[in-house]
Amino acid sequence: MLEREGAGGLEIRDFRIEDYDEVMDLWAAGGLPLKPQGRDSRENIARQIRLPNLRFLVAEEGEGGRVIGTVLATHDGRKGWINRLAVDAELRKKGIGARLVRAAEQWLEGEGLDILACLIEDDNAVSMAVFERLGYKKHPEIIYFAKRKYPGV
Repeated sequence: MLEREGAGGLEIRDFRIEDYDEVMDLWAAGGLPLKPQGRDSRENIARQIRLPNLRFLVAEEGEGGRVIGTVLATHDGRKGWINRLAVDAELRKKGIGARLVRAAEQWLEGEGLDILACLIEDDNAVSMAVFERLGYKKHPEIIYFAKRKYPGV
């Protein structure tokens, strides 16, 4: 466990594969693009969480409660990346997302990284506002390119 808030409160902890279905439901409800046949498959996520350069965290309502938030932190040894920040829509604006980001930042900084970044799709104004409030700066001059082995990845 990373962080706990009072009896029956919020707990931030490492993702466990048993959380998979709840996390997929949370991401779908939050409008995050899902690739269940690709990078978001149960098998791929089980593989990813064993990687030394990745930390997948969840926020849970009390010990053993439901998953109400997620964040995924990764790094390439030079730059840290924060992805998949999601909080249950009914529980937003309570600081849960900020706490998840801080936990991800602490881990990344502990890995020796001085540059932290996130990728946000251009129609996700909510996430942009969250990261701006947390001190992140938008870099409109950066253009993202991707090469995919197949469309569902």
